[in-house]
Amino acid sequence: MFRLLGRFILFLIKVGVLVAVLAVAINLLVIKANDDKIVAWYNGDSSSITNSDLVEMSRIEPECIMVLGAAVNPDGTPSQMLEDRLETGVELYFRGVASKLLLTGDDGQIEYNEVKAMRNYVLDAGVPEEDIFLDHAGFSTYDSVYRASYVFGVESMVVVTQEYHLYRSLQGCKKMGIEAVGVAAEQDVYSGQEIREGREALARVKDFVKWIIKPEATFLGEAIPINGSGVVTQ
Repeated sequence: MFRLLGRFILFLIKVGVLVAVLAVAINLLVIKANDDKIVAWYNGDSSSITNSDLVEMSRIEPECIMVLGAAVNPDGTPSQMLEDRLETGVELYFRGVASKLLLTGDDGQIEYNEVKAMRNYVLDAGVPEEDIFLDHAGFSTYDSVYRASYVFGVESMVVVTQEYHLYRSLQGCKKMGIEAVGVAAEQDVYSGQEIREGREALARVKDFVKWIIKPEATFLGEAIPINGSGVVTQ
């Protein structure tokens, strides 16, 4: 009996090692495959995005700048991480990278609304309402990218989020047939980043499998072409 138990434990150890090795391999693959698609890092200073960066972005003729959602504060204002993403998106918009902003986040609860906070921020920054598209059902990175293609008809875009999150986002764009480059919003050392990095490593594995199976996003809805007016989404 003890011999059988020992064999079973050894088997579990081998399975655990295999799963760990596979997870590391997938993470390395996703990072390596998309590393060259991150073309700029914005630190809050306009000079951190150079003319050559702008040329690299214009190469794909982006239809929009997609800003991925993040947590909001209890008072409904963007967290520091989300504010940095929004500031980066606004900077790119006013630098002429694309004529539309696609703000995507979680708007699935009455008491919690990432998209509303994002909209208010870019409106206050002077972006015209018609150039702001809101994706109220961006419940996850997978959903946001899927819906960018399926609902908004996006074929090319610049993706804005923090660097650690860009690799997975850009991998999703590739799988949805969206030509994309990324700009990293990196202004601060964010608290809890070590835990966030660990969750992201697991999320890369999860989404890697999802992009193979490609299930529908949580919610789809009618088509809203990105080349129209964003007012209809508000």
